[in-house]
Amino acid sequence: MGCAARFFLVIMFWTSFAQAAPKADLWPYWDKHEESSAVRIDHSAWDRFLKTYVAAGDPSGINLVRYGAVAETDRKALDGYLSNLQKTVVTSLNRTEQKAFWINLYNALTVRVILTHYPIRSIRDIDISPGWFRNGPWDAKLARIEGHEITLNDIEHRILRPIWKDPRVHYAVNCASLGCPNLQPVAFIALNTEELLDKAARQYVNHPRGAHFEKGELVLSSIYDWFQGDFGKNEKEILNHLRRYAEPGLDMQLQNFDGSIRYEYDWRLNGFEP
Repeated sequence: MGCAARFFLVIMFWTSFAQAAPKADLWPYWDKHEESSAVRIDHSAWDRFLKTYVAAGDPSGINLVRYGAVAETDRKALDGYLSNLQKTVVTSLNRTEQKAFWINLYNALTVRVILTHYPIRSIRDIDISPGWFRNGPWDAKLARIEGHEITLNDIEHRILRPIWKDPRVHYAVNCASLGCPNLQPVAFIALNTEELLDKAARQYVNHPRGAHFEKGELVLSSIYDWFQGDFGKNEKEILNHLRRYAEPGLDMQLQNFDGSIRYEYDWRLNGFEP
């Protein structure tokens, strides 16, 4: 392999690595809120979609999505829901309402992107983000709210993560992959957000794709590597985070663990085979 080719591969590697782990970088405009606001956003259309097409009881323990079965009327309903969300004055909402809003927007936009390009094997095959080395839809401008064009990365890394500083956000936003935390079969609303976040954390931590032991080695989701700072300052603090949601058997293993950790992630689509 020539020098130019090696240089090209190195550049691609570091670009992909940087994409995998964006930093939490606050977009100041979205830090505004009205804590006294009693406005409630209607997420019922998204809730109906989820209850219809998310298979929450799959034996795999992963909530698979029936992308190929989505009816045209339900696609239009999803488009209508997203259109209504984009008319929302988000900065006039209280913090709890905002949190549910951004989580639902992220997940609904992701599902619509998948439906637009379906059938695909992985969300990373949807190369609509700007730039030569971009894989996936995360930097494509998919919505316009209060006059600002918004990307999926904006929602997760410039709004949700820096404003709430809640590691459970990683269990709520779904990247349409088998390695990702579950897409919940109900919409987030102000009244259920905290309960759903805890439920999502328990589901993921106690599933092999979140954490499992293999020949004495602890295998964790790459989420805990990419975003380590959100879960703790070091691997010990990550283990403490996991133990907060671990069931007794896993908790005991984590408590006594003092070995090597390996990270992995499955980018295959979280849907049924076409």
